[in-house]
Amino acid sequence: MNGRDPGLFGPGSTAWRLHGEPALLVGGLRALMLQALHPLAVAAVRDHSDYKQDVWGRFQRTSDYVTTTVFGDAAAATALGARVRAVHRPIRGIDTVTGLAYAADDPVLLLWIHTTLVDSFLAAYDRFVRRLSAAEADSYAAEMIRQAELVGLQADDVPATRAANAAFIAGCRPMLQLTQTAEEAMDTFLHPPLPAIRRPGWWLTTSAALSILPDYALDLYGRRRQPLLDRVLRPAVRVGAAQAKRFGKPPELIRRARELSRQPAPRGGG
Repeated sequence: MNGRDPGLFGPGSTAWRLHGEPALLVGGLRALMLQALHPLAVAAVRDHSDYKQDVWGRFQRTSDYVTTTVFGDAAAATALGARVRAVHRPIRGIDTVTGLAYAADDPVLLLWIHTTLVDSFLAAYDRFVRRLSAAEADSYAAEMIRQAELVGLQADDVPATRAANAAFIAGCRPMLQLTQTAEEAMDTFLHPPLPAIRRPGWWLTTSAALSILPDYALDLYGRRRQPLLDRVLRPAVRVGAAQAKRFGKPPELIRRARELSRQPAPRGGG
């Protein structure tokens, strides 16, 4: 973070408040699970990445992208957006499941990725931190339009409220299906090649992500809710996130953002 440059959001924003919570990592994984059910979105991943061997890397890149664009300075966020657009530009092909053409920079697919991220972060905050008011959720959705613009979306095309965000996702539901690639992606999410010491924490994260998937997504994956487990997960994630926030070492960008939040505003607008 450069000097006092607050980036796209800054102190007092809903985005800074929400993404300062470690529990939102659960939302990032939930988004990847949901995104995999769109056959064109997952075809782009299948055909142009080594997703089976790089599930942790993909999750980490998603986390790093969100952290940089939310907490980084304007130059870092803009540069990362340009890099993402450059990566997306050549990714195109024909999906072997639907026979439809896909392109990673298709605005509809970009909106699918954006809206599922927003929806998932809100769901994680509601379940594992505290229930957001309608005004808070709408504020977050409106602020995240700035992030959507980085990947090439037009502000007027991006949902500005939680309800509008959910409506876009609902409109995509007829397209969703459990392809072989989505099934393989879910299996990789649940059983990634991690060292034994990291598996319990990952199991907690994946179980928590499954617990906040919408019913239609669980149905497509052939999974059932586990009410008893869900009741245990909620306090477990809350305690774990609170401990991480209190004793863990936050990413450098979040640490600098917290320092900036504590600094007095400059006088005279300078």
